[in-house]
Amino acid sequence: MHKAIAALTTAVALLAGSQSAAETLSGRVTVIDGDTLEMRGERIRLFGMDAPESGQTCQTREGRAWRCGTQAARELDLLVRGRTVTCETRDTDRYGRTVAVCKAGGLDLGSALVAGGHAVAFRKYSKLYVPAEEAAKAAGRGLWAGEFQMPSDWRKAHK
Repeated sequence: MHKAIAALTTAVALLAGSQSAAETLSGRVTVIDGDTLEMRGERIRLFGMDAPESGQTCQTREGRAWRCGTQAARELDLLVRGRTVTCETRDTDRYGRTVAVCKAGGLDLGSALVAGGHAVAFRKYSKLYVPAEEAAKAAGRGLWAGEFQMPSDWRKAHK
Protein backbone atom coordinates (compact mmCIF):
# COMPACT_ATOMS: atom_id res chain seq x y z
CA MET A 1 0.00 0.00 0.00
CA HIS A 2 2.80 2.41 0.94
CA LYS A 3 4.60 1.65 -2.34
CA ALA A 4 1.42 2.46 -4.29
CA ILE A 5 1.04 5.81 -2.47
CA ALA A 6 4.71 6.61 -2.99
CA ALA A 7 4.42 5.78 -6.71
CA LEU A 8 1.29 7.92 -7.03
CA THR A 9 2.97 10.83 -5.21
CA THR A 10 5.98 10.55 -7.53
CA ALA A 11 3.76 10.44 -10.61
CA VAL A 12 1.84 13.54 -9.49
CA ALA A 13 5.09 15.38 -8.76
CA LEU A 14 6.49 14.48 -12.16
CA LEU A 15 3.29 15.54 -13.89
CA ALA A 16 3.23 18.85 -12.02
CA GLY A 17 6.88 19.39 -12.86
CA SER A 18 6.31 18.83 -16.57
CA GLN A 19 3.41 21.29 -16.59
CA SER A 20 5.42 24.00 -14.85
CA ALA A 21 8.28 23.40 -17.30
CA ALA A 22 6.23 25.15 -20.00
CA GLU A 23 7.81 28.54 -20.44
CA THR A 24 5.70 31.69 -20.51
CA LEU A 25 6.83 34.46 -22.84
CA SER A 26 5.35 37.92 -22.60
CA GLY A 27 5.88 41.15 -24.50
CA ARG A 28 5.16 43.10 -27.64
CA VAL A 29 5.27 41.21 -30.91
CA THR A 30 5.71 41.72 -34.62
CA VAL A 31 3.55 39.73 -37.02
CA ILE A 32 5.57 37.66 -39.49
CA ASP A 33 2.61 35.97 -41.19
CA GLY A 34 -0.84 34.67 -40.28
CA ASP A 35 0.46 32.11 -37.78
CA THR A 36 3.90 33.39 -36.77
CA LEU A 37 4.93 36.14 -34.38
CA GLU A 38 8.29 37.50 -33.34
CA MET A 39 9.01 38.54 -29.77
CA ARG A 40 12.43 39.93 -28.84
CA GLY A 41 14.02 38.22 -31.84
CA GLU A 42 12.38 34.84 -31.19
CA ARG A 43 9.97 33.36 -33.73
CA ILE A 44 6.76 31.93 -32.25
CA ARG A 45 4.49 29.64 -34.27
CA LEU A 46 0.90 29.66 -33.04
CA PHE A 47 -0.09 26.22 -31.77
CA GLY A 48 -2.94 24.15 -33.19
CA MET A 49 -3.84 26.30 -36.19
CA ASP A 50 -2.58 26.88 -39.71
CA ALA A 51 -3.02 30.10 -41.66
CA PRO A 52 -2.63 30.54 -45.42
CA GLU A 53 0.89 31.43 -46.50
CA SER A 54 1.76 35.05 -47.33
CA GLY A 55 1.77 34.38 -51.07
CA GLN A 56 -1.32 32.20 -51.03
CA THR A 57 -4.50 33.30 -52.78
CA CYS A 58 -8.04 32.00 -52.34
CA GLN A 59 -11.23 32.36 -54.37
CA THR A 60 -14.42 34.21 -53.52
CA ARG A 61 -17.77 32.59 -54.32
CA GLU A 62 -17.74 34.64 -57.52
CA GLY A 63 -14.36 33.17 -58.49
CA ARG A 64 -12.28 36.30 -57.79
CA ALA A 65 -8.82 35.70 -56.33
CA TRP A 66 -8.01 37.38 -53.02
CA ARG A 67 -4.83 37.40 -50.97
CA CYS A 68 -6.04 35.25 -48.08
CA GLY A 69 -2.50 34.81 -46.69
CA THR A 70 -1.98 38.56 -46.51
CA GLN A 71 -5.42 38.97 -44.95
CA ALA A 72 -4.64 36.40 -42.24
CA ALA A 73 -1.50 38.36 -41.30
CA ARG A 74 -3.49 41.61 -41.22
CA GLU A 75 -6.11 40.05 -38.94
CA LEU A 76 -3.41 38.78 -36.57
CA ASP A 77 -1.83 42.25 -36.58
CA LEU A 78 -5.16 43.81 -35.60
CA LEU A 79 -5.45 41.38 -32.68
CA VAL A 80 -1.98 42.12 -31.27
CA ARG A 81 -1.44 45.78 -32.17
CA GLY A 82 -0.60 47.83 -29.09
CA ARG A 83 -1.11 44.86 -26.76
CA THR A 84 1.16 42.74 -24.65
CA VAL A 85 1.06 39.15 -25.87
CA THR A 86 1.51 36.21 -23.50
CA CYS A 87 2.55 32.85 -24.93
CA GLU A 88 2.58 29.45 -23.19
CA THR A 89 5.11 27.27 -24.96
CA ARG A 90 4.06 23.82 -26.12
CA ASP A 91 6.92 22.65 -28.31
CA THR A 92 9.65 23.59 -30.77
CA ASP A 93 9.04 22.96 -34.46
CA ARG A 94 11.47 21.59 -37.05
CA TYR A 95 12.51 25.13 -37.96
CA GLY A 96 13.52 25.89 -34.36
CA ARG A 97 10.53 28.13 -33.69
CA THR A 98 8.78 28.06 -30.36
CA VAL A 99 5.25 26.66 -30.74
CA ALA A 100 2.86 28.28 -28.28
CA VAL A 101 -0.69 29.20 -27.40
CA CYS A 102 -0.63 33.00 -27.39
CA LYS A 103 -3.12 35.47 -25.98
CA ALA A 104 -3.57 39.22 -26.25
CA GLY A 105 -5.89 40.88 -23.76
CA GLY A 106 -7.03 37.40 -22.68
CA LEU A 107 -8.07 36.49 -26.25
CA ASP A 108 -6.60 33.25 -27.63
CA LEU A 109 -5.12 34.37 -30.95
CA GLY A 110 -5.35 30.94 -32.61
CA SER A 111 -8.97 30.56 -31.62
CA ALA A 112 -9.85 34.04 -32.86
CA LEU A 113 -8.18 33.51 -36.24
CA VAL A 114 -9.81 30.11 -36.78
CA ALA A 115 -13.23 31.34 -35.61
CA GLY A 116 -12.97 34.28 -38.01
CA GLY A 117 -12.19 31.95 -40.90
CA HIS A 118 -8.65 33.32 -41.38
CA ALA A 119 -6.99 30.02 -40.46
CA VAL A 120 -7.86 26.35 -40.04
CA ALA A 121 -7.46 23.94 -37.17
CA PHE A 122 -4.16 22.09 -37.63
CA ARG A 123 -5.61 18.66 -36.87
CA LYS A 124 -2.25 16.96 -37.43
CA TYR A 125 -1.09 18.50 -34.15
CA SER A 126 -4.21 19.32 -32.15
CA LYS A 127 -8.01 19.24 -32.08
CA LEU A 128 -8.16 22.36 -29.88
CA TYR A 129 -9.59 24.66 -32.54
CA VAL A 130 -11.80 22.19 -34.43
CA PRO A 131 -15.04 23.58 -32.88
CA ALA A 132 -14.01 27.13 -33.89
CA GLU A 133 -13.29 25.92 -37.43
CA GLU A 134 -16.62 24.11 -37.68
CA ALA A 135 -18.44 27.28 -36.58
CA ALA A 136 -16.55 29.41 -39.13
CA LYS A 137 -17.28 26.90 -41.87
CA ALA A 138 -21.00 26.71 -41.00
CA ALA A 139 -21.23 30.52 -41.02
CA GLY A 140 -19.23 30.87 -44.27
CA ARG A 141 -16.65 33.19 -42.69
CA GLY A 142 -13.31 34.10 -44.26
CA LEU A 143 -11.75 31.18 -46.13
CA TRP A 144 -15.04 29.30 -45.91
CA ALA A 145 -16.84 32.00 -47.94
CA GLY A 146 -15.29 30.62 -51.12
CA GLU A 147 -12.70 28.08 -52.19
CA PHE A 148 -9.18 27.59 -50.89
CA GLN A 149 -6.40 25.07 -50.68
CA MET A 150 -5.47 23.93 -47.18
CA PRO A 151 -2.29 25.81 -46.19
CA SER A 152 -0.34 22.56 -45.64
CA ASP A 153 -1.32 21.36 -49.15
CA TRP A 154 -0.43 24.74 -50.64
CA ARG A 155 3.04 24.59 -49.03
CA LYS A 156 3.64 21.10 -50.45
CA ALA A 157 2.61 22.26 -53.93
CA HIS A 158 4.83 25.37 -53.79
CA LYS A 159 8.09 23.94 -52.44
